[in-house]
Amino acid sequence: MSPSDPAPIRVLVVDDDAGARKLHGHYVSRAPGFAVTATVGTGRAAVQHSLRGDVDLVLLDMRLPDVSGIDVLNRLRTVREASPDVLVISSSRDQVTVRQALAARVIGYLVKPFTEQALHARLASYRDERRDAAAAAREMTLGQGEIDRLQSTGRIDLRAPARAERDQADAALPKGISEVTLSAVLSALDPVAPLSAVELAQRCEISRATARRYLDHLVETGAIDLAHRYGKRGRPEVLYRLVPPPAG
Repeated sequence: MSPSDPAPIRVLVVDDDAGARKLHGHYVSRAPGFAVTATVGTGRAAVQHSLRGDVDLVLLDMRLPDVSGIDVLNRLRTVREASPDVLVISSSRDQVTVRQALAARVIGYLVKPFTEQALHARLASYRDERRDAAAAAREMTLGQGEIDRLQSTGRIDLRAPARAERDQADAALPKGISEVTLSAVLSALDPVAPLSAVELAQRCEISRATARRYLDHLVETGAIDLAHRYGKRGRPEVLYRLVPPPAG
């Protein structure tokens, strides 16, 4: 890796099955831009490793021998403000588990067994989303020279009031959710014809990781419903539709 390359995304693999830990760790190690920091087999070990500050992403199984994956998610979200992101990797498909995981703002829910290509696709979307967010954050900051030039010219940004109003609206939303993008996502969804996350991403011209984040938020708030479409291979595809307005 050259000095100009970004630091790899540090991943913790959590699974009670030693074979699965080894396999998924191997998958992650072969994904560009990612590095495995550790693999553990219990929920308590997952929390301990995650809160040390050297983990960016956790691949989390829901079925663990000591505490459930949902318990791990809750502890990560309450113990430390800047907790790592979580991608659920689980064979659990029941509605309660899926809804609870999505409500904890995971970046995705990948049903086991999955292929290396499927995991790499999720990781690539996540990597691109992190890169886009970092670029946006850099664009929002001004260097000292730019601040001095603005002060010397006395130039006023006429868009500042509108931007301030938008920022105030965004502040009322969860971290990572923008009012503008949320409105676009809601406009693309329909109460009758459901869409997959991939279809929504294409309609809104956003990444799949971004689409899933907004869909997870809308599921949590009860604005949309989940459904499943089964293909020829038997693996269900999650579909989303707006909750119809109450009759009246």
